[in-house]
Amino acid sequence: MPLLLLSVLIAVPLIEIGVFIQVGGTIGLWPTLGAIVLTALAGSALIRHQGLAILGQARDSFAAGRLPVREIFDGICLLLAGALLLTPGFVTDAIGALFLVPTIRGLIRTAVLTQFLDRHGDRKNGDASARDGEPTTIEGEYSVAGSNGEPHERSSIANRDAADENQGSAGRTRT
Repeated sequence: MPLLLLSVLIAVPLIEIGVFIQVGGTIGLWPTLGAIVLTALAGSALIRHQGLAILGQARDSFAAGRLPVREIFDGICLLLAGALLLTPGFVTDAIGALFLVPTIRGLIRTAVLTQFLDRHGDRKNGDASARDGEPTTIEGEYSVAGSNGEPHERSSIANRDAADENQGSAGRTRT
């Protein structure tokens, strides 16, 4: 892994320098520098717009009682996009722009989620029932509090289900 990181840190600047030389030779120095500044400004504006939208979606997820995993991942992608777009260079700008496309982020999210579940998830443990559409049963005890906050009924779920079956036919005829 350290060797891969070192390779990337050496290769990216070399590639960017080569592209700068090619583009500068084709369109000139000042248009090349102007293009770099414009991509940084445009990228910043897009990241701000999409970041605020994702923040609103995360707030809606929290309000609905859901963990905003998708929004967190999209926020990380926007952070990477911002870093790449603000780094001078055409190659890093192109990669950063890809992180701004929601469809591309969705593909990356699916790939990362698949890798994570394969390494750390329930698939290796054989418990994939929640993903396969089968219901998950959780057994436990509960208590129902009265109006004063004191528990007035304590029961297990199994006892409640048995009681429901005993009264099931009588309760249905009344409705």
